[in-house]
Amino acid sequence: MSNTPSRTAMIPISRQVRAYFAPCDRVSGKPSVFDPAKHGEFLLDAPPAPWVDLGWIQNFRRTSGTEVQALRSGARGTATAQVRRSLDAMVEFDFRQWGKLQMALAAGSEHMNVLESDPNTGSRPSGGIPLTGVAVLEGSSESELIVGLGTVDSFGTGDVLAVDVDYQQQAGYVGTGVAAAYVKDAADVQRDRDYVRRVTFNVARVAEKTATSLLLAQPLLGGVPPAGTSVQKIRAFVDREGGSFFQDWSGLFVVQDESGGRICFYYPRLSPTRPAGGKAYQGEASVGIQDPLVGIARHALFLAMPHADENDGQEVLCYRSYFPTQMSALY
Repeated sequence: MSNTPSRTAMIPISRQVRAYFAPCDRVSGKPSVFDPAKHGEFLLDAPPAPWVDLGWIQNFRRTSGTEVQALRSGARGTATAQVRRSLDAMVEFDFRQWGKLQMALAAGSEHMNVLESDPNTGSRPSGGIPLTGVAVLEGSSESELIVGLGTVDSFGTGDVLAVDVDYQQQAGYVGTGVAAAYVKDAADVQRDRDYVRRVTFNVARVAEKTATSLLLAQPLLGGVPPAGTSVQKIRAFVDREGGSFFQDWSGLFVVQDESGGRICFYYPRLSPTRPAGGKAYQGEASVGIQDPLVGIARHALFLAMPHADENDGQEVLCYRSYFPTQMSALY
């Protein structure tokens, strides 16, 4: 009989992968940080701010196209060292849940809120001329919008809202808290007062009402509404094939080990992309449930952008963290 002690289980076993995204600062180029020491073992249903839970995903696949080249020397061209060049990595998967952020990330360009419009005006594919917004009053928070006595009756429980400032003919990134679009010229958006609310990620659903305010089911991504904010009802979300704007987000993918461990894949910057070489790209996929019912999954493909690690300045595309199961062998 061998006296060698048996090794504890070291094979992570998981059912699914969970996706979380957080905005990058488009002006500074800084990503949202996932620090394994501080954030690694959070509750899956309660991620640390600013991460947003986008649900379980399927067909999660990571690929690396980073090239490694041998440095050779001597008469026989012997390899003496290796260097990495042309950093390249991609990640793709299927969103099983549909929402504004899932649609925006899968489409990649500006994502539009279809605002409630005046039926007497012309029609447009991304929404016509909307009804006038309602001012959000001082004292509001990311979870409560004060609109005033009487005015609150214009909204009902369950309504979906766009909450942001008026467009002031400025150029550059627009959207409170999260860059939702980039305006090169005010003429491009026809000096549309409601343009910021057309694209904003500051959206929420009314969960309850008081005599003067709207209580939101989820806090606004952009935080406390700034002065000059208005609110408008949203009838639908719409994304578009085309456009010049590219989404840029930090991504975190968590593989929860059934035995208690956890694997986290953190991408500081992910930008939606398409396959190279003119290959076909499937935007949606059908997932069988029970004939004739099928689920509609939204396929997403991302290019990883480089990040300079603060500890040593190295350019990095992805970080993989492993949190071992309690009392498991470490190697």
